[in-house]
Amino acid sequence: MVTSGTRRGDVSEQSEDDIISGISKVVATLASKDGETFIGDDAAVLSPFAGNVVISTDVCVYGVHLDSTLFSLEDLGFKAVTSALSDLAAMGALPRGLVLAVSAPKGTDLTELHQGAALAATLCDTPIVGGDLTTATDPSIAVTVFGECPGGGAVLRSGAQVGDAIYVSAPLGAAAAGLRRARAGAPLDDVSVLAQRRPFPRLREGIAYRAGGAHAMMDLSDGIGLDLHRLADASGVGFALDIVPVATNATLDEAIGGGEDYELVLTASDETALFGACEARGLGRPVRIGTIVADVSDRTLQGQPFRRRGWQHQL
Repeated sequence: MVTSGTRRGDVSEQSEDDIISGISKVVATLASKDGETFIGDDAAVLSPFAGNVVISTDVCVYGVHLDSTLFSLEDLGFKAVTSALSDLAAMGALPRGLVLAVSAPKGTDLTELHQGAALAATLCDTPIVGGDLTTATDPSIAVTVFGECPGGGAVLRSGAQVGDAIYVSAPLGAAAAGLRRARAGAPLDDVSVLAQRRPFPRLREGIAYRAGGAHAMMDLSDGIGLDLHRLADASGVGFALDIVPVATNATLDEAIGGGEDYELVLTASDETALFGACEARGLGRPVRIGTIVADVSDRTLQGQPFRRRGWQHQL
């Protein structure tokens, strides 16, 4: 694995080379193409990107982003990768690779953690091309993802236009409902609990929405009650919502402010083109929930003020 990080402190009794060798076998699930080098050198080497190059970094901390009393280190590795890849989905980008930087206390089962990351990366067809290891008080993973938008035109959150329709990729609140249900004793394979412990990025949908002419887009990691305001702020517009679609087992409050759904919110003016791009890729249609309006202070749900609420870190 591309790393020299364990010089800052061992993460187990094994040597650094032994740890890296074992992890490399776990995460090497996707082969490199000709001319590319993944794990084993000081840095990864990838073939040229097409169009816009899109890069994002996300950190997932055990006990903060995932309840460590309910869910496993494998779940942490899985969620760290998929939540990071969700940022590429929000840009309409095709993922090309990712690197992992793992911090953990001595004795942490690094194999279990990396198995979760490897499973997620494989399911998302995104190779793990390198990473780093060091000691820390609590297990955490920083994931840097990189992708491409062939032809350019990555979808930004600042592109919403007056008159655009607003859509979401699916009903909301499943992850928050899953956490509530898990704490009440629901099994790990409960459909809502899975949305909390094993979220999946809307990569195919993001690519389809970009192809279908989306003007603005972002993921809903912090809840539509906060993230839609962020999109409107960046675009200098307001919005009028007709509905907030609620996922099975969730409440309206969870759908608005629960966060961690990793669904997409987008705006577009040509519904025929948007739906056609989805259908051409065998995807369902996004759910229309409202309209972009000119007055930046006009932000409503069924005519009532739509206040900011959602997940925010206390830094």
